[in-house]
Amino acid sequence: MNDDVSVRRVGANEAAACVEALAEVLMDCVEGGASVSFMRPLSRDKAMAFWRNVADGVARNERVLLIAEDAEGQVVGTVQLITALPENQPHRADVAKMLVHRKARRRGIAQRLMAAVDQAAREEGRSVLVLDTVTGSDASRLYERAGWQRVGDVPRYALMPDGTPCDTTFFYKHL
Repeated sequence: MNDDVSVRRVGANEAAACVEALAEVLMDCVEGGASVSFMRPLSRDKAMAFWRNVADGVARNERVLLIAEDAEGQVVGTVQLITALPENQPHRADVAKMLVHRKARRRGIAQRLMAAVDQAAREEGRSVLVLDTVTGSDASRLYERAGWQRVGDVPRYALMPDGTPCDTTFFYKHL
């Protein structure tokens, strides 16, 4: 783990102020081949529009946004907890867009983000978390190490940023 990186929850105003930095992380991850809902090339405008929407969701209390910052205060990672779910699922949340900039990988940042999202879920009164990721990916192994239970795989569920089909594994975690 890296002690020069801090992970914290950001509120609506700060989320809006982080849009450009978060767009940089997203664009880097997509360029690096991460299957996170976007195709290459991901334009800055599209990435910023996505994060503006996320910031709006934070303002509406529909999601929790966590960021990881390096010692210089630069955003190097992020994860979200989506809490806007149907009324029969008040105990559940989805974990989304766990991203770490390629220059900051292999330093324990993703592990710290996942621990922080668990804590945020507890603070929000959520006891069942769900996420999905590319089957066999580094993220898949991270989630298993963090206590997530594999539900199963859906072949050809999504596309990689280059258009190649990829399988997706679904996970859940009880807190």
